[in-house]
Amino acid sequence: MKSQDTPFVGGPLDGRVLPVLLGLTGHPPKTYRVPVPDAAGGPPTVLVYRRVQAGPSGRFGLHPGWRYEYDPEGDTGGRLRWPWSKPRRKPDATPGDGPDTAHE
Repeated sequence: MKSQDTPFVGGPLDGRVLPVLLGLTGHPPKTYRVPVPDAAGGPPTVLVYRRVQAGPSGRFGLHPGWRYEYDPEGDTGGRLRWPWSKPRRKPDATPGDGPDTAHE
């Protein structure tokens, strides 16, 4: 797998450059979560960094790379939920029972 040296801005990792594994598209992940163990033995604190462009686009529209910026309010859970990934509702067990299907 390929990795890329990526700078970190803000937070405890400010100024560090760490190798980050690249995905199938050749880009680093959009969020980078760093678990920091608690000194008292409690649950670890998770630092969240978000991927942004390292600078403005050049003459040909190519950007110079990526960097991670610290997100102090970053969520630590879940994945993005899409509307089409919701489970479909099951049809009623007794079709035709309703006010619009009354036969007189």
